[in-house]
Amino acid sequence: MAAGLMVGEDGRGRCGWHGGDPFYQNYHDGEWGRPATDDIRLFEKICLEGFQSGLSWLTILRKRENFRAAFAGFDFRKVARFGAADVERLLQDAGIVRHRGKIESTINNAQRAVALVEEAGSLAAWFWSFEPAPEQRPQNVTWEAIRAMPKTETSVRISKELKKRGWSFVGPTTVYAFMQAMGMVNDHIEGCFCRAEVEALRAGLKRPALR
Repeated sequence: MAAGLMVGEDGRGRCGWHGGDPFYQNYHDGEWGRPATDDIRLFEKICLEGFQSGLSWLTILRKRENFRAAFAGFDFRKVARFGAADVERLLQDAGIVRHRGKIESTINNAQRAVALVEEAGSLAAWFWSFEPAPEQRPQNVTWEAIRAMPKTETSVRISKELKKRGWSFVGPTTVYAFMQAMGMVNDHIEGCFCRAEVEALRAGLKRPALR
């Protein structure tokens, strides 16, 4: 079997990073890498990737519903209006990651997201405008290829552009994980049954246009 693959009880090959955990496997099968164009879901994804820094993604994923409840469903227009009292409330919420810097960053980034929508028309249009060309991607998406690129030229560029606009907790590695999660790139490895499904979704996707 190719490195990085795992065969499930259903006999299908999958990226092995879910480790056989049913909850994590469901995320791998049904969400990760499938192209997203909804602004609120994109904001959620990039915020949760920021919260993940220094922790396991599974930890964040298990707390996602708590995060959604705490941050108004990641409606960035609502989160942008959070104030000091909300920060203190969130620091007392045992259901999320109680890290002041990351909480304050989420509120700041919500304010920056509102401004970015005014600039570009939507978060989706702005993020998708950075989609790398096929020649910038590995010819064969293997486990070794993925492990060799925790960040890319594109994620560095997006990170710089976001930071220039005042976003925080959006380093190149965090941004690349976001690119993978939102389907800007298809990093399901060769032999994973999701790879072809995601390719078909990407081929049929109407990319949102910048204003």
